[in-house]
Amino acid sequence: MSARILEADLITSITDALQYISYYHPPDFIAAMADAYTREQSPSARAAIGQILVNSRMCATGRRPICQDTGIANVFVEVGVEARTDWTRPLQDMIDDAVRAAWRVEDNPLRASVILDPLDTRRNSGDNTPGMVQVRMVAGDTVHVTVSAKGGGSENKTQFAVLNPSASVADWIVDRVAQMGAGWCPPGILGIGVGGSVDKAMALAKAALNEPIDITDLRERGPETRVEEMRLEILERVNALGIGAQGLGGLTTALDVKIATYPTHAASMPVALIPNCAATRHVDFTLTGDGPATFTPPDLSLWPEIDGQGPIGRRLSLDDLNDEVLGGLRSGETLLLSGTLYTGRDAAHKRMVETLRAGGALPVDLKGRALYYVGPVDAIPGEVIGPAGPTTSTRMDKFTDEVLAATGLKIMIGKAERGAEAIEAIRRHGAVYMIAVGGAAYLVSQSIKAARVVAYDNLGMEAIREFTVQDMPVTVAVDTTGTSIHDTGPRQWART
Repeated sequence: MSARILEADLITSITDALQYISYYHPPDFIAAMADAYTREQSPSARAAIGQILVNSRMCATGRRPICQDTGIANVFVEVGVEARTDWTRPLQDMIDDAVRAAWRVEDNPLRASVILDPLDTRRNSGDNTPGMVQVRMVAGDTVHVTVSAKGGGSENKTQFAVLNPSASVADWIVDRVAQMGAGWCPPGILGIGVGGSVDKAMALAKAALNEPIDITDLRERGPETRVEEMRLEILERVNALGIGAQGLGGLTTALDVKIATYPTHAASMPVALIPNCAATRHVDFTLTGDGPATFTPPDLSLWPEIDGQGPIGRRLSLDDLNDEVLGGLRSGETLLLSGTLYTGRDAAHKRMVETLRAGGALPVDLKGRALYYVGPVDAIPGEVIGPAGPTTSTRMDKFTDEVLAATGLKIMIGKAERGAEAIEAIRRHGAVYMIAVGGAAYLVSQSIKAARVVAYDNLGMEAIREFTVQDMPVTVAVDTTGTSIHDTGPRQWART
């Protein structure tokens, strides 16, 4: 008779897994990124992939989060029907205990991003609970668990449609990726679920993201099924779009394409597309009753040597901005920023705009200043700030014209493209939009030499902070003429 699988071992294993994936990329992802770095010909995209790999190794050695968005905990549990356990509580309760413990580890606290009551108060749960749990009963007497942490940037780019059964799934996927922009932080993985019902297709796509990266092996041996043919076709066509790392234009947009299928209604073709970003994080383990799972750190030799790991770019003082300086910046140019930098994202922008509309004064003077769209991880002893990578800038688009007009703000920093109205506002106000590399949060935080909350402290990670930065690496994405690297870059690298 098999030993009992204890509740305490399940909770400990999930807690340890969530901490483990916060600072270790999966080895297959490191290998795929290293290969993409070697092959990339676009200088901007290659530099971005290089930053992601340098950040990844720094997080592995420093045991700090790969991305400031430490994600929502996704836990997939397969319970053997013959498994013996001592469980007396629902799996959700046990998993939430694990999530709560993982997010509060003293020497590596994670960012609480889950909000309660999404239609009303949107109050932060404070401990990232509840976790998102999927459970299956399977044959056997063990419990198999897959743990992943999914950030909001890639999750927000999820696509779904019920296609005509005669429609081309590949055509739909490629079209959707072309419309998704860079907010999902490519290069990453595309998870595709085809069939089942609406909810089943989504579950298939989410689970597919945790499968091993094996596209190189598949290409070498050749496809044996229609699904394998589609994987290769979609990967080739997506990469031919020229979107590239961070949307800068390049050869690699997707590292792998995963497709899971399930029987469906004869009149339906449900298709779900869920991307995983450059902060792909997951691990799995099996409990047999012999104690909690253990996790072995990846060998540091897996990470490649990156050329030019030091700061690269023209230096720009954030304390001496004027129209002449801003007008001399060009889309696609790399810069190293030093000086005073304020932070503010969704909640702060909403509050600022409400204050301005009411005729009030803002708590910070943004005239001639730079604003960084970021919600950092809390610092630990010895740190100025925790990992502090950019958030998706399009969420601030609806506030951009009003804020620029009322405050005299001159530089905005985030990730991914801006919408047409935001770009026009940037051009009209003589401002500039820059991007930091999504997936390089710990690396970015090393350039922050001082940090303090200056307004809206009750917003937690969304409070307005004042940073003093030194040689913070960025790329000019939209210059004062309204030229966007997210338009020109992909056009240059697209392969028809």
